[in-house]
Amino acid sequence: MSPFYTRKGDDGYTGLLGKGRVPKYHPRTETIGAVDEATAALGIARAACHSSQNADLLLAVQRDLYLLMAEIAASPENAERYREIDAEKIAWLEAQTDALSSHVALPQEFIVPGDSPAGAALDLARTVVRRAERRVAQLLHEGSIENPQLLRYLNRLSSLCFVLELSENVLAGKDSPSLVK
Repeated sequence: MSPFYTRKGDDGYTGLLGKGRVPKYHPRTETIGAVDEATAALGIARAACHSSQNADLLLAVQRDLYLLMAEIAASPENAERYREIDAEKIAWLEAQTDALSSHVALPQEFIVPGDSPAGAALDLARTVVRRAERRVAQLLHEGSIENPQLLRYLNRLSSLCFVLELSENVLAGKDSPSLVK
């Protein structure tokens, strides 16, 4: 049985998919870490969901985020090989958000998170996704990655998280959200 550790990162560097290693604090590594945190936060939300459809949707998104991380982790000469996030994935996210939006009311004011355990977890996931979005924007603007669909995906995902939060709150019996007043 192989161990659960490789010892390859003990020098403070991590390998890319392809040739090359970067410091663990490199913006690319920080971005991968932020997306990984988003995936974990979505997992907490998925575990708390009342709706199995919402949970299934989150699982599909988590799988997409692994594809997104792979492209970010790829060295520039290998990025195309790992490119899975495209306009079709964005359209799918938009369709999911639109479908859920037809079942919940959009609040006219800011809401305070915490009306249900799943809703609170989804709001936390939304904020982590936003951080990952900022990190991807930095890499894209610096020219470290080329696929603008990665940024669009995370932007749409944060909207989906918000609508899922509202949906899960309704499923938990909270028809109107707590508002900031």
